[in-house]
Amino acid sequence: MIVPIIGNVTYSITLDPTVWIFDDRKILLEEAFSGVTEKNEEADEELEKASQRWDRAVYQQKINPPVNRSISRLEGEKILTNSYVMPINDFINHAEINKVAQKATLVTEHGDVDISLEELKNSYFLFAIEGKPIKDNGPVHVYYKDGSNKDNPITGVHKIVIV
Repeated sequence: MIVPIIGNVTYSITLDPTVWIFDDRKILLEEAFSGVTEKNEEADEELEKASQRWDRAVYQQKINPPVNRSISRLEGEKILTNSYVMPINDFINHAEINKVAQKATLVTEHGDVDISLEELKNSYFLFAIEGKPIKDNGPVHVYYKDGSNKDNPITGVHKIVIV
């Protein structure tokens, strides 16, 4: 149930999609292609920048670790009934793709799929269906953010190799 990102990267990383259900970055599958998330992401970024300015002004050099907000019982029940995607870009940035890299190979149960690095950065991982990890054809499916493969995602992805 893990997805390593390896190859032409500075840091090989291993992703565990089973824990993303508690991650604040997750997006409802229904909202992923509606354009609502882009507006929310912009608002979140603006709020985050304002928060950082405040922290610097108040705490002067003190860095506080991020704190996950508590999940209410109602939110917990909602989480277990919805399907979610996770933007891939944050993980790609952490792996730090080398400048000489040209493409990404998605290693799947059905064979390898080559995509451009730009397509990879502008994609989502579907990691939960009805609040449960994807076991059949999993652990993740890849959807392009533009929705072009919404009806035919890349399924069974269990490794990403940057070439």
